[in-house]
Amino acid sequence: MNDQPINDPQARWVRFAPGTPVLRGVNWGGLETLYIKEVRRFFKVQLQTVWAPAITTLLYLAIFTVALGGSGRKIMGVHYADFIGPGLIVMAMMQNAFANASFSLLVGKIQGNIVDYLMPPLSTGELMAGLIGAAVTRAFLVGLAVWVAMLLWPGVSVDVRHPGLVFWFGLMGSLLLSLLGLLTSLWADKFDHAAAVTNFVVTPLSLLSGTFYSVKQLAPSFEKISHANPFFYVISGFRAGFLGISDSPLWVGAIGLLALNLVLCAICYAVLKSGWKIKN
Repeated sequence: MNDQPINDPQARWVRFAPGTPVLRGVNWGGLETLYIKEVRRFFKVQLQTVWAPAITTLLYLAIFTVALGGSGRKIMGVHYADFIGPGLIVMAMMQNAFANASFSLLVGKIQGNIVDYLMPPLSTGELMAGLIGAAVTRAFLVGLAVWVAMLLWPGVSVDVRHPGLVFWFGLMGSLLLSLLGLLTSLWADKFDHAAAVTNFVVTPLSLLSGTFYSVKQLAPSFEKISHANPFFYVISGFRAGFLGISDSPLWVGAIGLLALNLVLCAICYAVLKSGWKIKN
């Protein structure tokens, strides 16, 4: 029965050579199992992975509104607390998407159980989808927790005006950091390497993305530099979904982030498929 498909049209297994079963189509069962496993992993310690980031974000809100939002200060015509609230939400989403995606394969390499990800009958795309999907799920759970907390926070308004913008830019930002986190987990050999990317790439780009200020307040040269930061377009577009105003062209950010994510996705796929640093 070599090279012959199984007669049952409902069967999903094909045997191309003795002892070499190949799964036909998408392995939805395996993909679902991997996704649920990754979600359960971070949800078991939800105080650390979901609620702790929410509390940290609220501390940012409290400190910066007290330090910079006094005397009724406004930016782009809105109160300072209302201005920074949406940016803090999506910043927390992106940072936690990176943290989740950069952990799974890295800890597998360090602990020597990376085979648990490589042996199941999952294609490269399915493995990526499971890991990225779980990271995006964590990002949205953190964002939801922060948003609900801010609804109850006195002196700040986070009413959603354009849900489509909130969803799109939240998704693009989460995917961007999830893909970057997956690349980091493939490259890193120890936790210090992942921490270096967090400290010297993710955090600076987050803080210099216009979360706490409008880039229109900067000198022209620094404003141009800010426009080269992809985090800026995530923050600006996400904020527009709450305030209805933006300090960047929304269509540029929406299309540019989609293109950047497609490029990163292709790079992640090629690196993961090659087995670089995980199969040798």
